Amino acid sequence: MEVREVDARIWMAFLESHPEAHVLQTAPWGDLKAGFGWQARRLLLTEHGEPRAGLQVLIRPLPPGFSILYVPKGPVGDWQRPEIFRMLLAALERLARETRALWLRIEPDVLEGELQLDLTALGFRPASPIQPRRTILVSLEGGEEALLQAMHPKTRYNIRLAERKGVQVREARPEDLPLFYRLLQRTAARDRFAIHTFDYYRAAYERFVPHLACLWLAFYEEEAIAALMAFAWGERAWYLYGASGDRHREKMPTYALQWAAMRWARARGCRWYDLWGIPDEDPEVLEAQFTTRRDGLWGVYRFKRGFGGRVVRWAGAFDRVYSPLLYRFLQRLGLV
Repeated sequence: MEVREVDARIWMAFLESHPEAHVLQTAPWGDLKAGFGWQARRLLLTEHGEPRAGLQVLIRPLPPGFSILYVPKGPVGDWQRPEIFRMLLAALERLARETRALWLRIEPDVLEGELQLDLTALGFRPASPIQPRRTILVSLEGGEEALLQAMHPKTRYNIRLAERKGVQVREARPEDLPLFYRLLQRTAARDRFAIHTFDYYRAAYERFVPHLACLWLAFYEEEAIAALMAFAWGERAWYLYGASGDRHREKMPTYALQWAAMRWARARGCRWYDLWGIPDEDPEVLEAQFTTRRDGLWGVYRFKRGFGGRVVRWAGAFDRVYSPLLYRFLQRLGLV
């Protein structure tokens, strides 16, 4: 077995045989992050000349001359074989020395309870996830009527209400991106969360649409009132960005957008639609408290639960620390 660094073309050829891979491990995602302060490197392990496993690692430079390494939703392939993971880890260790990394964080795309490796025995410690720890996965198998029947009756009603009220959904064009961003800005101000710059979303659109993503806008009488951007790879699609204005919310445009995204994903052959992030609480707590809680992700959970699916929890994030003193110092500052 050997591990070598590969370019984006070879990496994407490897991913073609892994429909279970996460979109955050695709080369376009690495290239997107490379335009905004990160560097993407791709490592591929071969056995008897055949690719078996690999990973895309993002490198964030830090002053003065340090870095952090991050493997989002990876590795990919047969990486849970101990001998393969050790070789991938050895390659990451060499990269860590080259870039003077303070720590390496991996966030495997593995459900809780399905992580076969004991990462703590390999020098990792549990860490705070960067990606949502818990989400809802909606099955896209079956016909469209079956998908609708799996939803909460009120959600089905709202999807049809949007159509009756005259909400029109169409795919966005490049010249629509300012509309999308204005809706994002309004949503962020209303719901008090941070967003990226306009250039970031424009770069995401340019790198992913139309092959791996789609952006939709919902209109009422020529006014853009909501937007949604979903991404897809292999058997899954992900709802990553959504926005809505303050006007005409009673016409349920966000429901129409989710339905458009699910139909798009299903037409691509995706088996699952990931609603991407709900409160990290057990299902019993979620159901007991969603009607009264308003903080954090509770509002979006009330919306997302109506689309059916099942609540899942990922294995989480793990850090391998190379500079314990600096790591603890940054922990105290809340930066780790």
